[in-house]
Amino acid sequence: MNIYKIKINFEEKGLEPRELAIAEGESVLDVCLDNGIELQHNCGGVCGCSTCHVYVNKGEDNIQEISDKEEDFIDRAVNPRINSRLGCQCVMIDGDIEITIPDQSQFLGH
Repeated sequence: MNIYKIKINFEEKGLEPRELAIAEGESVLDVCLDNGIELQHNCGGVCGCSTCHVYVNKGEDNIQEISDKEEDFIDRAVNPRINSRLGCQCVMIDGDIEITIPDQSQFLGH
């Protein structure tokens, strides 16, 4: 199993960027949750909502390609961009990645 690096930036004020290990086959959502990083996931991480929305700044070729289903949910996300992905669908296949997590304080509940 190959291990890569993920750099996580935050839009939310007061949160410092973090660099963590991410294994081949592991999702960005899983790494965040395993390391105490709040990333909403109302559907439980099964590509059934848009709350684990992230921006992929670097390394998009190092994660699985976007599916039609994921694209449909990204269209419903808050402030989607061309580099938007769902954390549950950002599964590592090769190399490092850098993401930004949008401000999570706008979500109510967990």
